[in-house]
Amino acid sequence: MMSSLNKNNMEEKEIHYSNQEVTVIWRPALCIHSGVCVRTLPKVYHPADKPWVKVENASTQELIDQIKTCPSGALSYKMDKEKK
Repeated sequence: MMSSLNKNNMEEKEIHYSNQEVTVIWRPALCIHSGVCVRTLPKVYHPADKPWVKVENASTQELIDQIKTCPSGALSYKMDKEKK
């Protein structure tokens, strides 16, 4: 069982994955493991691997479109630079 201290640290944890245009942000504590990400972009999301998100395997738009379908909000994104 997770201690209270670890649980609080986990709730605040964010892991960032960038392709230099967009940064995918994963908040593990919010993840409900629905598998939507893996089913939508299996070439990007590999739960058994470290790192488990391989942003280089999809376009920026594909990543954004998939992130918008995350049911828990565990995945979000920020743009790294303006696209021309």
